[in-house]
Amino acid sequence: MSMSTTLIDAAALGHRLGRDNVLVVDCRFDLGDPQRGQREYALAHIPGAVYADLDRDLCDLWKADLGRHPLPDAEAFCEVLGRWGWTPQTHVVAYDAASGANAAARLWWMLRLIGHRDVAVLDGGLPAWNSVAWPLNSEAVRRHPTAVAARFDAEEIVYTDTLQKIQQDVVLLDARAAPRYRGEVEPIDPVAGHVPGARNRPFSDNLAADGKFKPAAVLREEFSRLIAPNFPEDVVHMCGSGVTACHNLLAMEHAGLAGSRIYAPSWSGWIADPTRPIERSAA
Repeated sequence: MSMSTTLIDAAALGHRLGRDNVLVVDCRFDLGDPQRGQREYALAHIPGAVYADLDRDLCDLWKADLGRHPLPDAEAFCEVLGRWGWTPQTHVVAYDAASGANAAARLWWMLRLIGHRDVAVLDGGLPAWNSVAWPLNSEAVRRHPTAVAARFDAEEIVYTDTLQKIQQDVVLLDARAAPRYRGEVEPIDPVAGHVPGARNRPFSDNLAADGKFKPAAVLREEFSRLIAPNFPEDVVHMCGSGVTACHNLLAMEHAGLAGSRIYAPSWSGWIADPTRPIERSAA
């Protein structure tokens, strides 16, 4: 039986653990301490989970001018999947400790880029798992390697040259917190502000007070109002580096608003060229 293609709750995942065709991936990452996720995984993780390092497994940091977390080539991603023993029949569940924002939603999106739809993010992440007292362990995980060959769907990825051509025809949604979007503060990137014309949808607005995603109907109403009069396929998501943007894409898909895309370089890629315009706005 296929799992959800967007979110899965802790109870449903708990009942699926141990099945050969389920791959659980721990995507915990701390921007201020890039090794923290790996350390915490080694101490305790969902049983059977492998670890995905954002910088090493879900990015290619050698790519210049494509943002702080450049999308790797498909071949490199396939090598990672092969190390995890992934096959096209594998049910994948990604989780982190930030309700999908660092970087479970990124892995979810990347798997969809190669056409794999049987992937879900653990709703509420590791805190939700812990809240229902499902077990953790520190056992080393070994999976049988596989040979993986796949390509990214280039139509689902927007780079800067394309964005500049279509900018007037799309709704660009920025997932960063409002003060960063407005340019009042910038704790990470060297330039503050946002891409001219972008609208703000902080990824945290997708979540209820318990850290889980809001009901699909609520998300549908909120996003529909925000992007009106445009359609979901007119939407391009961005953030600081192309990671939390995936959270908004996930939220829209969960709401039944399919077809939006990711501006992969995002703000850190946009400002790589100082001649590109920037915009700041008041609170």
